[in-house]
Amino acid sequence: MLVVDAQPLQRLGFRVLLECTPDTEIVGEAGNGAEAVRQIIERRPDVVLMDIRLPGVDGIEATRRVIAAGGRSRILVLTTFDGERHAFAALRAGASGFLLKDIGPEELLAGIRAVAAGDAVIAPALTRRLLDAFADQLDDELCGPVRKDPRLRFLTHREREILVAIGHGLTNGEIAQRFTLSESTVKTHVGRVLAKIGARDRIQAVILAYNLRLTRPV
Repeated sequence: MLVVDAQPLQRLGFRVLLECTPDTEIVGEAGNGAEAVRQIIERRPDVVLMDIRLPGVDGIEATRRVIAAGGRSRILVLTTFDGERHAFAALRAGASGFLLKDIGPEELLAGIRAVAAGDAVIAPALTRRLLDAFADQLDDELCGPVRKDPRLRFLTHREREILVAIGHGLTNGEIAQRFTLSESTVKTHVGRVLAKIGARDRIQAVILAYNLRLTRPV
C-alpha cells in the first residue's frame, strides 16, 4: 500500500490505521503527484490511496501517468470533492475506485480490500449515472455504428452480451436474471471478459463499452 496526500497529518492518520490492520502493509508515502508516480512505478504497490488535490501534478494526472506507464497498481482515489465530475475524471484516468474522505475507517478498509481483489468500489448503478451525465466527455460522439476493436474478436457471443450488460451498469445478479444464468456462471463470464479486453475492473469495461459504442446513454 502506498499513501499519497498533500497533508502530512492526513498521511499519518492513514498510516496509523493501515499499520494496525493485519492484512495491509505500507510500502511508502508521497506528498505530491510527481513523487507519487515515481514511487508507484518503482515500488509497484498493490493499492494506492490517491488524493486529488496535490501540489504540481494532481492526483488525476498522476493516476493517468501511472496507467500510461503500464503500472498495474490499483488506484483508489480519496478526496473531499463530492462532485461527479471529479469522480468521472478519476475513473477515466484509470482509477479503480473513488471515495470521499469523510467515510469511516471500516468503509475505507472495505474499499481497499475490494480494489485489491479487482473489484470496483463504486457501485455499477452509480457508474452508469456518472457515464450518462458526462457522456459528452467520451471519445467523439456516441452515435454511429459500433467501432471496430481487435479485442472484440476474442469474445464469444455470450461474452459480448455480458460486456454490453456491464456497459449498462448491471450487477451480476441483474445479468444472471436477464440471461437466465447462475450468478457463479456470470462471475466466470465477467472474469473472462475483463481478461480478454485487458480491463482492470468493471469500471474500465464500462468505459470501453461506451467508447466502442456498444452501449449508449439512456
